[in-house]
Amino acid sequence: MEATPEKQVIEEAMPQPPADGQAEAQPTAQATAQTVESELEAVRKALDEARAQAAEYLDGWQRARAEFANYKKRQEQQQAELRAFATLDLVRRLLPILDDFERAAKTLPQGIAHMTWIEGVMLIQRKLQLVLEAEGVKPIEVKPGDAFDPLYHEAVTHDEAEGFNSGQIIEELQRGYLLGERVIRPTLVRVAK
Repeated sequence: MEATPEKQVIEEAMPQPPADGQAEAQPTAQATAQTVESELEAVRKALDEARAQAAEYLDGWQRARAEFANYKKRQEQQQAELRAFATLDLVRRLLPILDDFERAAKTLPQGIAHMTWIEGVMLIQRKLQLVLEAEGVKPIEVKPGDAFDPLYHEAVTHDEAEGFNSGQIIEELQRGYLLGERVIRPTLVRVAK
């Protein structure tokens, strides 16, 4: 059986007893054993310190990794908010153009409504609507008789109207829009009193 490296170190460190078997060998062996024990204790202590330091380094590395992950999440969130803010600003500037198209379509004389150039202009309106829809913009749907909701509607007038109860919408004056779930422009309405 071959000796392990630890055993070899211990055996080499221990002095060999004299060949004639003198009694003097025993105290030297005891002293050597104590020296080896103290060295072994020092090695164990150094190992414990190295393990503690390794655990400290691992803990520091894990904390740094978690902080970096949080930093990345914050940066991604800030970039998403910046994109949403830029989109919101652009959408707010495009909505009056869409309103103009809708007003023009409502007041278009019947005689020219089917002319190709009018259809081309209305196609531009539809493309604008599709672009806004692709960005997450959707109109707030309002029908006469719906209940007034201050989160989505803005009352322009409070009028008496037959067939409507107090707090019901009489008419939509200007369409409102949502970006996702956020109101970017409330619907302007007439409300019954």
